[in-house]
Amino acid sequence: MGRYEYPSTSFLNVVLFLLCFCPMVLSLLSQNQTETMNNILKNLTPTISWSGSDPCAWKGVSCDPINSYVVGISLSAFSLSSSDFLPLVCKIETLEHLDVSNNHLNSIPDGFITECGKIKGLKLLNFSTNKLGGVLPTFHGFEALESLDMSFNMLRGNIGFELDGLVSLKSLNLTFNKFTGSLPTNLGKSMVLENLLLSNNRFDGEIPDELLSYENLTWIDLKANNLSRSIPINIGKLSKLETLILSANNLIGEIPTSLTSITKLSRFAANYNNFTGTIPPGITKYLTSLDLSFNNLYGTIPGDLLSPPQLQVVDLSNNMLNGSLPSKFSSKLFRLRLGSNQLNGNIPSDAFVEGHNLTYLELDNNSFTGSIPAELGSCRNLALLNLAQNQLSGVLPQQLGNLENLQVLKLQLNKLNSTIPTQIGQLQKLLTLNLGRNSLGGSIPSEITRLSALNFLYLHSNNLSGSIPTTIDNLSVLFELQLGENHLRGVIPNMPLSLQVSLNLSSNIFSGSIPSSFGSLKNLEILDLSNNNFSGQIPDDLTKMISLTQLLLSNNPLSGEIPKFTQKIYVEYVGTNLKNNTAQGNPTADTVSKKGISVAVAILIAIVAAIFLVGLVTLVVLSFSRHYYRVNDEHSQSREDHQQSPLIQSNLLTPNGIHRSNIVFSKAMEAVAETSNITLKTRFSTYYMAVMPSGSIYFVKKLNWSDKILPVGNHDKFGKELEVLAKLNNSNVMTPLAYVLSTDTAYLLYEFISNGSLFDVLHGSMCLSLDWASRYSIAVGVAQGLSFLHGFASSPILLLDLSSKSIMLKSLKEPLVGDIEHYKVIDPSKSTGNLSAVAGSVGYIPPEYAYTMTVTMAGNVYSFGVILLELLTGKPAVTEGTELVKWVLRNSTNQDYILDSNVSKTSQAVRNQMLAILEIARVCVSTSPELRPKMKSVLRMLLNAR
Repeated sequence: MGRYEYPSTSFLNVVLFLLCFCPMVLSLLSQNQTETMNNILKNLTPTISWSGSDPCAWKGVSCDPINSYVVGISLSAFSLSSSDFLPLVCKIETLEHLDVSNNHLNSIPDGFITECGKIKGLKLLNFSTNKLGGVLPTFHGFEALESLDMSFNMLRGNIGFELDGLVSLKSLNLTFNKFTGSLPTNLGKSMVLENLLLSNNRFDGEIPDELLSYENLTWIDLKANNLSRSIPINIGKLSKLETLILSANNLIGEIPTSLTSITKLSRFAANYNNFTGTIPPGITKYLTSLDLSFNNLYGTIPGDLLSPPQLQVVDLSNNMLNGSLPSKFSSKLFRLRLGSNQLNGNIPSDAFVEGHNLTYLELDNNSFTGSIPAELGSCRNLALLNLAQNQLSGVLPQQLGNLENLQVLKLQLNKLNSTIPTQIGQLQKLLTLNLGRNSLGGSIPSEITRLSALNFLYLHSNNLSGSIPTTIDNLSVLFELQLGENHLRGVIPNMPLSLQVSLNLSSNIFSGSIPSSFGSLKNLEILDLSNNNFSGQIPDDLTKMISLTQLLLSNNPLSGEIPKFTQKIYVEYVGTNLKNNTAQGNPTADTVSKKGISVAVAILIAIVAAIFLVGLVTLVVLSFSRHYYRVNDEHSQSREDHQQSPLIQSNLLTPNGIHRSNIVFSKAMEAVAETSNITLKTRFSTYYMAVMPSGSIYFVKKLNWSDKILPVGNHDKFGKELEVLAKLNNSNVMTPLAYVLSTDTAYLLYEFISNGSLFDVLHGSMCLSLDWASRYSIAVGVAQGLSFLHGFASSPILLLDLSSKSIMLKSLKEPLVGDIEHYKVIDPSKSTGNLSAVAGSVGYIPPEYAYTMTVTMAGNVYSFGVILLELLTGKPAVTEGTELVKWVLRNSTNQDYILDSNVSKTSQAVRNQMLAILEIARVCVSTSPELRPKMKSVLRMLLNAR
């Protein structure tokens, strides 16, 4: 046997040290800090349920590496409403960062400012997204504070010297408050400020020269204020500036040439202002992104503007630029928007030889001539191509069929005179195809029915002949089909059951009976068969079209009686032999159509009133012509849009003096009279863009379901409901500013959101730029808005149609829940029985609605779950011919296939977070309403998945 070796003394000491000391590592906080943390816990109970004896293990609490003292406390999104605990936090002398964002705090105690100002190492304070009111507190002390975030609150008043004592301040975020007066210039005596974010306030006056003394500034965001005058000409002094955002102000003058000397400037956005003059040469020399859209810039585009190798985004749309398009593009350029200018000449073909990164190209509403370059077919990443409203002629290049990623193709209002190439059928991702108002001939190629993702097809106002392809019903997700004003004939095949907006076959050569198969189109709103040779009677099956609002049959040799439709719809039958014997007919059309006057009497009347008759005929022709062309427009609207009913009442709801002075109701009504102003159409609403005399832009939203709006006599109730909604204060909820009532409909005014809806961004022209950080931020923002609405004090505010189209985006990370007024002002009891007419859009309707016919909070949670799935998958609510929820369940065994690969492959961390939120989405779309969580719990789960 070998001799046993005893351990050395030093080894025993190490073991003894580990056994005795390691358990204490978890509880090394001083007694004072332990007591302070316990006192904070008592003050926050029961809101916060911290457990365990070691505060360093509590959620949101961070300590130094050996857990000997507290360095950070994060109480973000804990639903805190009382700020009494804040002075207790100041007793932690080692505190370095404090985050109480995303709560309901309405004040900061004086004791907090006094005591926490003494903490030598406090570097970060985050009070964002609360309900803080009053003026900005004066910060005494805080000698180490580097970051102060008080964004998304209700702070108001002028800012003077309140922040000047913050000698270490590097980042200041006061966005989305109500600050007024001049921009603050006393932002730390040592002037080390780097990030200055003051957007979405009410600051006015000029951009002061004093700001240029902060030479360390790298990021300035002053958008959405009331700033006027010009940009300081010596702004080039800010040599470290990387981002400059001045959008949505009232700035004037020219773009300073000194900007071209800032070598680190990467992004410059000054859109929605009143800048004049020309674009400075060399302004994009160092930029990656330039946005000067919606200004008054004129002159030519500098020849080198689009060529710098690092350049990625240029938006000069809606100016007065003229001349030709530069022929040299950066190989990294992926978004180019030059629409609504006065550009002319040919579109240079050599510009697209190296355009392999070009994803969004918009040259619409200019005066370009010549042909569409075939070289565009080499831009394989193109998702949006908009050349509409130019003077382009010649053939439609078959090479466009190579654009395998194309989602939107708009070529309407040109002079194209060839046939539609069969290669169009190769565009399998195409959502919108608009070739309307050209001179295209030949037949509609059957290959076009292979576009399985197509939502909108516009071929109206051409010279197309032959018949409609028999396989047209293969377009299983088509919402609108415009084939009017062509030379089409033959048998009308079965139409896609998905049609919702409009089916326009007017002004063709169709004959025979009206197909009874139209009765299957239960979601269709407008059917236009006017100006054809249809004969016989109206099939009774058309009464099954329960969503129909307009049936246009004028100028056809039809006969018999108009069927008794189950709901009141507008039937236009001028120039037919139809009779309307229903109790509540269409008096205007009926009067015009009656044949009871003898020929002799008619001649006598004509002789006696010849002059008046000529005038009358002229007016009728003009009226009919205007109505006819607007029905054929790509956004067909109801007759009331163009022949507005008498106005009964108008009222401003907002207390904001700026809005009250900007809003002119007559301008709002002029805007809704023109279909060209339509920016968005949802199930219940049509959004118009209205430019006021001041230059400010607003949404005017027309409520489409006029027969379900609170009836005449309840206008006061309507107004009172809107007054309540206008007072809602949540950064993720879209509230009305004013309203106008007519005898049969309502119009609401809102702040204009230039980014559009989540649907537009996620599934439209900007989908590739929506990264995971943006999608996650949108999910959280929508959840916050819904939680607020569901928890409204008097009673929950529910959404009749919650979808990605009703979510507007202030930015790619800031959503607004819209259409909140529908639940209050639309009466579901007047529903015709069409589920989507009351409960929302296809794909978002909770399964229980089929038998409950009731809008509930649980139903809203289901719809939100669908929105989550859209954000996770990148797919619309109806995908591959089925609802997205069913598609996800069908592919649940392959999670990587479900997630949007463009996003999930970014990193493992992103993929893991997406999978965590996928589980939340699955709970939200549970078949049983009882299994779905409340929105408040959904919000908590989303934040915990961060």
